[in-house]
Amino acid sequence: MEYKKIIPCMDVRDGKVVKGTNFKNIREIADPIEMSKFYDKSGADELVFYDIGASMEGRTVFIDMLKDIAFNVSIPLVVGGGISSMEDVDRVMSSGADKVSINSGAIKNPQLIKDASEKYGKECVILSVDVSKVDGKYHVFTKGGSEDTGMDAIEWVKKLEKLGAGELVLNSIDTDGVRNGFDLDMLRDFASEIKIPIIASGGAGKKEDFSELFKIDGISTGLAAGIFHEKVVDIADLKDYLIENGVNVKRNVI
Repeated sequence: MEYKKIIPCMDVRDGKVVKGTNFKNIREIADPIEMSKFYDKSGADELVFYDIGASMEGRTVFIDMLKDIAFNVSIPLVVGGGISSMEDVDRVMSSGADKVSINSGAIKNPQLIKDASEKYGKECVILSVDVSKVDGKYHVFTKGGSEDTGMDAIEWVKKLEKLGAGELVLNSIDTDGVRNGFDLDMLRDFASEIKIPIIASGGAGKKEDFSELFKIDGISTGLAAGIFHEKVVDIADLKDYLIENGVNVKRNVI
């Protein structure tokens, strides 16, 4: 039976882990190196590192910081932010990333997903999409959730799935940081239309939110930030709770 995964996400800006609500009101939380060490020992299945300023500022991801984080963790490292070319993908992968997460780079150049998948394998290429509901339809947003592309999000994901995306990080702008639960309706709608595993992001506030999430077929992973950063939910405790409720997760605390 397939294991469900729990992944903390570190959004990094100006060298600090930050967090916001609905992609706004960003505030500093912690040092990324120390936080990555903490998650490496906490039972996390993977660790996501997003350089959230890279795309907005038109630069590449912080490579020195990436190398430091990779040196300090043993769990798989997913890296995103400012990845818009194969040179960026190569640089990130050679600096310690196990997977790349591509968002705005795929909007500018969908071929990037295909090229990266062919070189590194589908399992190493994650499509990340920021989604909000507009007039009853799911739209793809860019520039940190501030700009509506007008693109139908489900059709966009289907296109990138065919090009070689191995997983989908589905970021719900509408529930981000609110902590009232994942956007279950949106997740069901996407899971019924695509075949690649979905990493659900946005809205987790308590352990019960994850057990509800994993009732949806096609959801492989629950991703969260603030509740883990602030120790509102402990990953080891969360996994114990999920096991008690019949969810198949790995108990891997160091």
